[in-house]
Amino acid sequence: MDRGTRDELLDRLAEAVGSVTVTHPTRVAIDGPPATGKTTLADELAVVLRTQGRAVIRATIDDFVFPRAQRYPRGVYSAESCYFDAHDRNALNRVLLDPLGPGGDLRFQYAVYDHTTDTALSPPVRTATASTVLLFDGVFLMRPELIDRWDLRIFVSTALEKTVDRAVIRERRVSSQVEVERRWRERYIPSQQLYFATARPTEHVDFVVHNDEPQQPAWETHTR
Repeated sequence: MDRGTRDELLDRLAEAVGSVTVTHPTRVAIDGPPATGKTTLADELAVVLRTQGRAVIRATIDDFVFPRAQRYPRGVYSAESCYFDAHDRNALNRVLLDPLGPGGDLRFQYAVYDHTTDTALSPPVRTATASTVLLFDGVFLMRPELIDRWDLRIFVSTALEKTVDRAVIRERRVSSQVEVERRWRERYIPSQQLYFATARPTEHVDFVVHNDEPQQPAWETHTR
């Protein structure tokens, strides 16, 4: 395991992105439980890659959810609903991952749904180049329906109890502490435990980033 500064981690990940040799855009998955710092890491890595001259697409699983009426068939606090019912993986493959993959036409959309307004999205179709990098963050990205679509796989790990504390701080303007803690303890944490039990995500990634201390992270490099 390596340990260093935030900049050293970002440089190492940028080096790994640059070492991927494919003839289509490099599709990078940044997986991990909620509130581990996936989005922040993806945004920071995007800055580094753009500084190096790479074109970057930033996208997130949050923009590939089903309508609210479909997302909670087992209840709003159901871990099974979170894992099985929340995300439109077929749409994700169809409009983003497959067009950017082998044999794809490079024409993509980066979102299909706005979960905050509960409305469908249809952003303009854009065209990538073969040297483009997709940085995609989200939960459950190593499950069987998606795992083969990634050219580089990163898992951001934090103690699950620490994610509860982070979530309370992050969401205090829109949710009470009691509500946030209930969602995490009844829905999000058990859904991650289900994910680990069924998909074993950390066994299938190139990097595990231990992000308990974001400014002094540690990381493991895996060989696939």
